[in-house]
Amino acid sequence: MLDIQLEKLDHETRMKLLPREQEVVKELEENGTIVANYIKLDMSGIFIVMMAADTEDVHAILSTLPYYPYMKIEITPVRVVNSINQ
Repeated sequence: MLDIQLEKLDHETRMKLLPREQEVVKELEENGTIVANYIKLDMSGIFIVMMAADTEDVHAILSTLPYYPYMKIEITPVRVVNSINQ
């Protein structure tokens, strides 16, 4: 689970990078890497639930995003719980 805060990303740069950012996020959703994402109400960042082997894998995946250089990322490891086993 990721809590991502965007920092030092001016409006002009944000809008310029947005189409590609959305395209890459969609690809990651389609291949199952991103399980869910929630944009913060103030538009300052995003919460993402994603599948990754470890912290290095998280950064390798996220580095494909145009906004990556502007991301402050807090990672909280979680595990998938199958509702059938509860």
